[in-house]
Amino acid sequence: MPASRKESSAGLSPVFSARARLEQGLNFGITSHIFQEVLQGAKSEKKYSLLRRYPETQRFFHPKDPVDSYAKAASIFLQCRKRGVTIRGTIDYLIAQIALEHDLLFLHSDQGFHLLTNVIPLKIY
Repeated sequence: MPASRKESSAGLSPVFSARARLEQGLNFGITSHIFQEVLQGAKSEKKYSLLRRYPETQRFFHPKDPVDSYAKAASIFLQCRKRGVTIRGTIDYLIAQIALEHDLLFLHSDQGFHLLTNVIPLKIY
């Protein structure tokens, strides 16, 4: 799927574009790691409690294999290192691997994931 740049130039907001894609029946969800990062971003107990209920509304995607998925994530890291590409953290490589395994369109706001597309066939939005 094309990135939202074309749609944005047509006057559609990224949120509207994402909503339209979801209405097309695309898989949507998060990983447990993303959920943890969301919770860690809470600035208060009240916000934490609100965010803690978030999983009730989401589908969770997990590694397909308890060993091989992690090995493949490490392989992505090695491929990136060979090409001089570095992203934020170890978990990000696993999140990318989970997206590959489930053939997901990856919605993010982290420039590091754009860099991964130079190394792996990650579909980003």
